[in-house]
Formats: sequence, structure tokens, C-alpha cells
Amino acid sequence: MDKSSPGHDVIVIGASSGGVDALRRLVQDLPADIPASIFAVVHIGVQSHLAEILDAISELPVEQGRAGARIERGKFTVAGPGAHLMLHDGHMLVCRGPRENMARPAIDPLFRSAAASFGGRVIGVVLTGSLNDGTAGLRAIKRCGGLAVVQDPADASVSEMPESALRHVEIDQVAPLTEMGALLGRLARQPAGATPAIPLDIRLETAIAAQDISNMKIDEKLGSLSPFTCPECNGALWEIDDGFMLRYRCHTGHAFTAEAALSAETTEIDVMLEKLLRAHRERAALTRRMANSERAHGRWRLADLFAARAEEYEGDAQLMLRLARHRDDQTEVSQDEEPIGRDAPAQS
Repeated sequence: MDKSSPGHDVIVIGASSGGVDALRRLVQDLPADIPASIFAVVHIGVQSHLAEILDAISELPVEQGRAGARIERGKFTVAGPGAHLMLHDGHMLVCRGPRENMARPAIDPLFRSAAASFGGRVIGVVLTGSLNDGTAGLRAIKRCGGLAVVQDPADASVSEMPESALRHVEIDQVAPLTEMGALLGRLARQPAGATPAIPLDIRLETAIAAQDISNMKIDEKLGSLSPFTCPECNGALWEIDDGFMLRYRCHTGHAFTAEAALSAETTEIDVMLEKLLRAHRERAALTRRMANSERAHGRWRLADLFAARAEEYEGDAQLMLRLARHRDDQTEVSQDEEPIGRDAPAQS
């Protein structure tokens, strides 16, 4: 790929919930002669036919990312299941690096790697999705001189990802999906800004996702040791200073925004409560059967003892049930911060 190109010829896109439908609309609206290479990550399961789905309706050829494949303008590449899609100079990397925000492929590794290799030539796009994968990567793109584009949250199927980007990143363009294809076509033809020196933390986190490095000395360069543990591996988490955004990374390389870590911990609590509820109910049922067996044999003292224990265990089960119901009734804490880039004009 010609690194002397003055345009924004590398476009990276991230989406989560509602992302497949969003990409279906976007690829149909992209100009067939767009002078850029386009890459997309959508949170997917263990199997994916996304490339085939998009290729059937796109004027641009759509392929799944392949390790070592060269980056070519006029192609749309999507991440496959189970591996991060990343960019390094003129080719693609497909890496089973540590999960980020509980996802692999994740959006942030693609965004950071694009920023580290192509700097001011990159356009980062955050579409519909839950939580905030993509926000840290979009910040990296801006820090390296690129452009940040966000789908209008009011237009998104799930607004959390665009809203998070707007809170934490200085956004260049906000647009509904119906205008996104034409907007990207115009931006790709605009001259790219200067690329500053790539910050050390962006280069380090890119290398960790690519499995080039992963050790505590690197973690110490990224942040400070926190009192929290990794929801993935239970290792210590290091807190990363990333503007107003709280982020964490463990010794293994798993990375989380604070919201993603909280969501993971909440899921773990829900699973634990379900297990405890089931265990207490099973203990109560088993001791009742034991009590009935003792009564059938005339051993009244043991029958009364087991019956009393059954009542205790049932009480424990009811406590777990109340805790679970209380968890379900809790509402999420609202975010009152004003978006940094919410009023950015959607113009070419």
C-alpha cells in the first residue's frame, strides 16, 4: 500500500449489538470507487458468515481477514471469529491475543493498530453497540492524528457505544447511518493531517494484542497497580491513565474499560447467586428426604434434626432469591457527563 498517499485511505469500523444490520446498510451506500481500505470488527460468535452476507450486497469486494494478506484500497475486510484483526504497515495480522472487553475479535485492537501504523491517514468509525468497546481505540486514532466518526446515538439500534465515544473522544463527525457511506466517501478524499510521534502506550498495547510482548514491566509502563482483579483470569489489574476514561489491563493482557469490567463482575455475581440458590434448594430437598426416611423407621429425634436443617437451608435459599431479585430490580447509574463531541457538525 502506498504510504505516500495524502488521503484518509484507511477506514476502521467497530460495531456490536445491531452491528450486522448496520454494516449491511453501510456497505450498500459506500461509493464503489472509494480510495480507501476498509476494515470492520463486529462482536461475533464461534462461527461467522458476515463476509459472505456483506459481499452479496456490496459493490466493493468483501473478505474475511487473513494473516499476512496485503492491504489494498477498494476492499472491505471483516474480522473472523476467535481472533483479533489488526494492521501492521502494509499487511494484516490475525492474532489470538488476549480478549479485550470480554471480546475477541475486539474493536480496540484494530483501531490502535491502525493508528500505530497509519496515523493521520486513519478514519475510525464507531457504530451501534452496547458498553464501550471502540472508545479507547478511537481515542488512540485521534491521538495519532486521525479522524473520529460516530453514528448518531439516536439512529443506533443500541446507543451505548456511540454515546461512550461522544463522552470520551473529540469527535469530528456525527451522522446517521443513512448518511455514513457518502460521508466516508468524502472524508477518504480529503487530505490527511500530519502524523505525530506515536505514543508509547499505544505502541505497547498494540504489541500486547498482537502477542509480541506481555510482561509486568510493560504493564508498569502503562499504569499503576490497582486493588482489583481481572474478571477473566483473576490476576491483578493495572489501571491505565487514558484521559477521563478508566481502563484496566492484567498481566496476561486481558483489557477492560471500567464499564466492561463492572459488567463482567456483575455477570459473575449473577452466576454465583444462581449456583448458591440451586445448592441451598438441593440441600433443603435432600435433608427433607432424609427426615422422611428417618420418620419411616421410627427414628424421631434424627427426623426432627434433619427437618430443622431443611428449614435452615430453605431460609438460605430464600435469602439468595431475595438477593437475586434485588439485583434484577436495580437500575443502572445514569451517565450525566456532557458528550465532548456531540455537537460536531456532520459535514465534509
